[in-house]
Amino acid sequence: MGLFDRLRRAFSGEPEEEPKKEDEIVSTSEENSEPEETATNEITATPEDELPEVAEAKTDEKETESVAKESEVIEEVVQTPEEVEVTEKIEATSENKEVGVAKKVEEEPLEQQSDELEETKATPKKPQSEIEPSETVRYDKGLAKSRKGFGAKLNALLANFRRVDEDFFEELEETLIEADVGFETAMKISDELQDEVKLRNAKSRSDVSDAIIERLVDIYESEGIDEDNSLHFAKDPDEPTVFLFVGVNGVGKTTTIGKLAHRYQQAGKKVLLAAGDTFRAGAIEQLAEWGRRVGVDVVTKPEKSDPAAVVYDAVIKAKKENYDILLVDTAGRLQNKVNLMNELDKIKRVITRELPDAPQEVLLALDATTGQNALTQAKQFKEVTDVTGIVLTKLDGTARGGIVLAIRNELHLPVKLVGLGEKMDDLRDFSPEEFVYGLFKGLVTPKKD
Repeated sequence: MGLFDRLRRAFSGEPEEEPKKEDEIVSTSEENSEPEETATNEITATPEDELPEVAEAKTDEKETESVAKESEVIEEVVQTPEEVEVTEKIEATSENKEVGVAKKVEEEPLEQQSDELEETKATPKKPQSEIEPSETVRYDKGLAKSRKGFGAKLNALLANFRRVDEDFFEELEETLIEADVGFETAMKISDELQDEVKLRNAKSRSDVSDAIIERLVDIYESEGIDEDNSLHFAKDPDEPTVFLFVGVNGVGKTTTIGKLAHRYQQAGKKVLLAAGDTFRAGAIEQLAEWGRRVGVDVVTKPEKSDPAAVVYDAVIKAKKENYDILLVDTAGRLQNKVNLMNELDKIKRVITRELPDAPQEVLLALDATTGQNALTQAKQFKEVTDVTGIVLTKLDGTARGGIVLAIRNELHLPVKLVGLGEKMDDLRDFSPEEFVYGLFKGLVTPKKD
């Protein structure tokens, strides 16, 4: 089943897997509770149509119990002295046991009691707002603006069309370009759809809309067949993993490093940051502040220092002090490609000389809110350095999520991390399927069985 078919089925109104599991849990609990009721009924041996008799039986039982109690009282009155002595011994024994339990509770240290009380208070059920959201929910919220923007553009196009002709496909190209799917992608979809729409005999808006989205999804899926969206780490566990971050100023590169440092620090890794952007005013202080906030070490030098010297010190420190991960910030002076290329080459040489298999990743940070400008930056950085993956920041704050389609189709670079919010844990590993669901949710005609 292709990605579009799974997408359609997901929005067809059929129960999803998670709700099914919840239903199964409910039904299981009901099944577990039924035997108890059945057992009760079996004890009374009374079917539902004999309820009056049950009431009578209960009345008889109450009368029997009261009679038994009266007889016990009578027996107590007529007990012989020997029987009275035995009864007193039994009562004394039970009283001693109760006193023993009470003493045990009193003798228990107050600190231990308070600790248990605190432990009970400390582990209440989390309120709904604090429950960790699923990846589907994260992508759904993070792509809400992009989905709304793309849907509005598509609806505006379809609202005005009377027939599928050359004018329609020209407008479609413009609409897709405005949705930031990229010029090449827009042209490719337009060309392929001209024949497909005729073959399908698509006449309704929903048919044409589905054909457009299916083609987008198919192109997206075909481009990602051999795509590796995972982050790679050092093969030798005794050597630190090095991630080198590149990108222009203002795209959220330093923030991404801080959030990633938090992730690995929380996972129990020993993390080190290198402030290699020594030219931008405030860049060193910004990374140092992230280090303080997250609780990880940062290697710095004064402003205008040689970035390669900072990285060298960081690599030596990471090796000697057994750090697991080294995250390196760099300058983003794209206006002078030659200087930038020389600087990045020097940094990579310094790293490779000390750690032959490093850096394991060269991650290009792009601001999703800039749309086609982000695509232009990606092309330029790809020319000056060996980019291994994309970090797409601020995806939740833009209607230009379609840029992911352009990056995959035109640059053939894998997206590895996406920013889906401002919280510390909103930097997520990229999930192609969750991205497609989040981008096209509600825009696909549900599947009819």
